[in-house]
Amino acid sequence: LDCSNLPRWLGTLMREKFFNACIIHEEAKKNEKNIFCLDCCESICPHCLSPHRNHRLLQIRRYVYHDVIRLGDAEKFMDCAFVQSYTTNSAKVVFLNQRPQARPCRGSGNICISCYRGLQDPYLFCSLSCKLQHILGTDGKMLSKYIFECKYMTLPEAGLDDGQMTPDSVLEPAGSLRTSGSSESDEPPEVVRKRRSNLSALRQPCTAACSPGSLMSRRKGTPHRAPLY
Repeated sequence: LDCSNLPRWLGTLMREKFFNACIIHEEAKKNEKNIFCLDCCESICPHCLSPHRNHRLLQIRRYVYHDVIRLGDAEKFMDCAFVQSYTTNSAKVVFLNQRPQARPCRGSGNICISCYRGLQDPYLFCSLSCKLQHILGTDGKMLSKYIFECKYMTLPEAGLDDGQMTPDSVLEPAGSLRTSGSSESDEPPEVVRKRRSNLSALRQPCTAACSPGSLMSRRKGTPHRAPLY
């Protein structure tokens, strides 16, 4: 993702490496940097909180070794419509960045239109990064329509946790892909048409490559039983 055209705080958020030990509090326990300060554009650990108490703070969580944030937090600064979410630890979360994958195409089902990862239909993006990449590549001038001015962001009222989430997650139901207050009908018709045409164009080559017919054609021939004497 090219972050040069993003607001400074958002570009830094997408590039930042979280859950590394804080060098200022390297001797302290629970010193992993799992908080992002939108005002200072930096990641901090729980021991660094005092100077940032009145700042906009976002807690980063980790699920299957990748950074996620609560969907409710993400919706405060970005349009998250069509980004696939998961429910884990009774919380809806979305991935910040694209996850590495060995095989981009594994079937003829729905795929992310940015990185081709398999998705539950009818989602279009596997992460916030993939949606931003698509917007910048197709309609970068309208980026401001998808990025919100977040004036207030605080840590959970129940207190800061270590950010580690258990792997018992489930996909969100298909009907929940649209966030509150946003829908496909809220976007310009040309954006909707472009998204649908891009999705169709990307699906076709993947479907052809992974179809049962193409796999059958790789076989050398129909096996024959040896004659019995």
